[in-house]
Amino acid sequence: MFSLDKKLWQWLALLFLAFIWGGSFILMKRGLDAFSFVQVASMRIFFSFLILLPISIRHLKAITKQNIWPLLVCGVFGNLLPAYLFTLSETELSSSLAGILNALTPFFTVLIGVIALKNRPGKLQYVGVIVGFLGAAILVTNGNFGSFGDINLFALFVVLATIFYGINVNVVRFRLSGLTGTQITSLMFFMVGPMAGIALLFTDIPMAVASPDFWTSLLATIVLATFGSVISMFIFNNLIHHTGAIFASSVTYIVPFFALMWGLFDNEFISSLHIYSMLIILAGVYLSSLKKKPNFKFLKR
Repeated sequence: MFSLDKKLWQWLALLFLAFIWGGSFILMKRGLDAFSFVQVASMRIFFSFLILLPISIRHLKAITKQNIWPLLVCGVFGNLLPAYLFTLSETELSSSLAGILNALTPFFTVLIGVIALKNRPGKLQYVGVIVGFLGAAILVTNGNFGSFGDINLFALFVVLATIFYGINVNVVRFRLSGLTGTQITSLMFFMVGPMAGIALLFTDIPMAVASPDFWTSLLATIVLATFGSVISMFIFNNLIHHTGAIFASSVTYIVPFFALMWGLFDNEFISSLHIYSMLIILAGVYLSSLKKKPNFKFLKR
């Protein structure tokens, strides 16, 4: 039976999230064929709001004076602002590079948890974050650390989005522990959905409708909202409660692998260096999930 209390299901949920979010970068790129970055981001959030509206209304009574501001913070920093930052970045960046840079999220999750919330992860979790970050850095630079200067400045928008994700993960873990993943997801979109809808009204919608790519871009955006936001956030918020902020946010270490896989559809090349980097990244995810030293007794025989 499906239960996130079991380690196997936690890992399967992590891989499923990486699969969905890895494909989100291609979907954003396809959405940009007809729409502006503001339109893609606004529709992603607003469609998610509409999809979740029946559930949101049912859980409105769960909002209290204590959790209303944390919910708003999660809505704005965990969904609204990153949606605009990622689509803006992809007007100049490849979907694969955006997916790779997304792996910075666990680094900022730990950093913000330590600075703002006085959270103290175990030593192995620190090591896991560093190892995973190193694997991501190898991918970003293609093994040449002197090439950081060649990264497009639009990459900074992705970095800023990962900082916001780090804030979101810590708030969900330490300020919204009394709510279920369903309540958090539905209520945060209930708060920010109308904002995105208003932003959409101030864009040039007729120009997008006139584009020959309108219907494919619209379909890509709807799929992005349904899977990349609604379903994935349900799983992600529940995963945070069952495993902790660091392990849940480590999904972004695996996302680059799927982003590169999805990138094959756009004829992006995957080298052996990418494979080696992914092995390093997965090692980082494993270490970050441990709360105590692993038992290697079988090696002592």
